[in-house]
Amino acid sequence: MLKRFLVPEKDQVMVSEADARAATEAIFVKMGLPEDDAVLATDVLITSDLRGCESHGVSNMLRNYVAMYGANRMNPNPDWKIERESAVSATIDGDQGVGIQIGPKAMQIAIDKAEQTGMGAVGVRNCGHFGMLAYYSLMAIKHDMIGVAMVSAGGNLQVPLWGTEPIFGTQPIAWGAPSEKMPPFVFDVATTQVAANKLMLTRRIGSQLEPAWITDLEGNPVMNPVDSPDYGGFFMLPFGGTRENGGHKGYGFATIVDMMAGILSGNGPGYIAGGLKHSQFVMAIKVDAFLDVAKFKTDMDTLLDKLANMKPIPEQERVYYAGLIEHEEVAKRKAEGIPYHREVVEWFHKAGSDLDLTFNLPT
Repeated sequence: MLKRFLVPEKDQVMVSEADARAATEAIFVKMGLPEDDAVLATDVLITSDLRGCESHGVSNMLRNYVAMYGANRMNPNPDWKIERESAVSATIDGDQGVGIQIGPKAMQIAIDKAEQTGMGAVGVRNCGHFGMLAYYSLMAIKHDMIGVAMVSAGGNLQVPLWGTEPIFGTQPIAWGAPSEKMPPFVFDVATTQVAANKLMLTRRIGSQLEPAWITDLEGNPVMNPVDSPDYGGFFMLPFGGTRENGGHKGYGFATIVDMMAGILSGNGPGYIAGGLKHSQFVMAIKVDAFLDVAKFKTDMDTLLDKLANMKPIPEQERVYYAGLIEHEEVAKRKAEGIPYHREVVEWFHKAGSDLDLTFNLPT
């Protein structure tokens, strides 16, 4: 994560992983989730925080979920169903459960199918937010599989290149692959210039947006640094931004995500599904269906080691690959605690008071 999105040291409150998990699980149970689902949903959020992906952890997302449950906009105990299935695929209706409650189950189905057939793919429709997509790739990696995930999330944020209307959400996509000695490759990005939740982090932290990250409400790129407007006051550009910098590439990937997650699941294009009727596509590919796992992992190590240990350009300390920083951050945060913004900890205490819960968190 760019430094502009990290909590300034003066505002950091260190919270242990165990205490953060306990507080989050208690809130989910209070919202009506079955205990097993509360543990699962919490794991998605805390894994995000441990990896430094704070935009998709408890800081931004948990309060949103609480508000949606309070407004009866999400179903805490969904009767999700497999509506179509083959040996290698399945389609799930999530019954308006939150995505971090349904998505991991979908990926587990894909993994189970891949164990039998070499590949498994599952489409999910009619869900809320799916959280950090790296979580789903990491699930597959644990089984010596390549993991793929993508989400079509509404259609009210991202404009097509040169377009004036938002047709896509941030349309994130993730790929992950196992290795032997090196930290695994885990690539998780929005197809917008930056994830929308990171824009909200800048409001809490006090940093600005870069040129060509957003547009005005007529679709014109904002080409100077600005403070992040509230939701509803901007649209977002595909990654690359302008045509000269490759905006057509992000636009193409956003369309692919809508096709694979939205249309293939039966949810339809995101801008038609809208609201909280998000959709997901997950896939697991069993490595030893193609070659020996040891050979694959050795070759991955060769590639990743070369990337991580080459000489960097001047003024840069290292060359990174996707997943390396996050892997190192997990070890650090497990040992030292998660650096939440003081405002987030204050929210926990207020939520606890409102919900008649007591948390073992700093004050």
